[in-house]
Amino acid sequence: MKLIKLGICLSLLFASCKSESTKKSNDEEAVINPKTEINFEPVTGVELSGGKLLRAENFPSSYIKQRPVDIWLPDNYSSDKKYSVLYMHDGQMLFDAKTTWNKQEWKVDEWATQLQKDGKVQDFIVVAIHNISDLRWLDLFPEKAFNFIDPQTQQELRNIPMAVEFKFSGDNYLKFIINEVKPFIDSNYSVYTDKAHTFVMGSSMGGLMSMYAISEYPDIFGGAACISTHWLGSMPMANNPYPKALFEYMNANFPQSQDQKVYFDYGDKTLDAHYPQYAKQVDDVLEAKGYNDTNSKNIFFEGADHSENSWNIRLDQPLVFLLGK
Repeated sequence: MKLIKLGICLSLLFASCKSESTKKSNDEEAVINPKTEINFEPVTGVELSGGKLLRAENFPSSYIKQRPVDIWLPDNYSSDKKYSVLYMHDGQMLFDAKTTWNKQEWKVDEWATQLQKDGKVQDFIVVAIHNISDLRWLDLFPEKAFNFIDPQTQQELRNIPMAVEFKFSGDNYLKFIINEVKPFIDSNYSVYTDKAHTFVMGSSMGGLMSMYAISEYPDIFGGAACISTHWLGSMPMANNPYPKALFEYMNANFPQSQDQKVYFDYGDKTLDAHYPQYAKQVDDVLEAKGYNDTNSKNIFFEGADHSENSWNIRLDQPLVFLLGK
């Protein structure tokens, strides 16, 4: 396979834009005892517009390489009431542009603070899982989708040079969230634990992983926001087999519309220029699974590119869609 020379560096898929299918449920035993002491300390040197940010520098895991996990708590967080939980990927890119590699951010604290203050969304906290640059693509690719590619092509893909071993870890990444992070959050913070109040969101590869999360764990997540979803699956290449495999996976495994909310969006600049061609396939999956305008979105943002600066302009839309009152 010949990679198309588009001048997009490979690190786009690994950092945060340098940056059988058996359904699981919450009856899986947590690997980490939720009462295990894990120290979340206030993050210093981060400027927030509201709320506070706590971090465990190396959240323990039996599934994936340890990494930082952040918790954003809104102003006046109180144990006297319950909060919904939004799990987000690429956690280091969400809150303060001064600390990110490209000096851009999602402005999660700005939007979450304002929308809660205005009463447009239910009270919620954010659990932000950091990526590890070299492992990001392997962690966030929907692992079982690879099974929809024929064996010969699978081997050709494995032969494409990479900086690390070609070994998908998307299933273990989800087990990390479901069996290790979520039980800790549920036991140590004043949150609802049911699917109606548990959501997942990400962009690019994080968009794919959010789609995968709700497909593999429909009894855990009640909604997913998939922003600038990277339907290419990998770097742009001729005769790319990943998009077909991803949609075949979705046709077989994406959850039916009962008690679910799903949000997709895309632009048409930089890497997002590759995504409009897949919009109809997304719509077709949603229709086949029984979704309508009340519980699903697939929105085109003309002129939007593939960057945190584009995502932070429209972040209110997925937040209100998933968490709106």
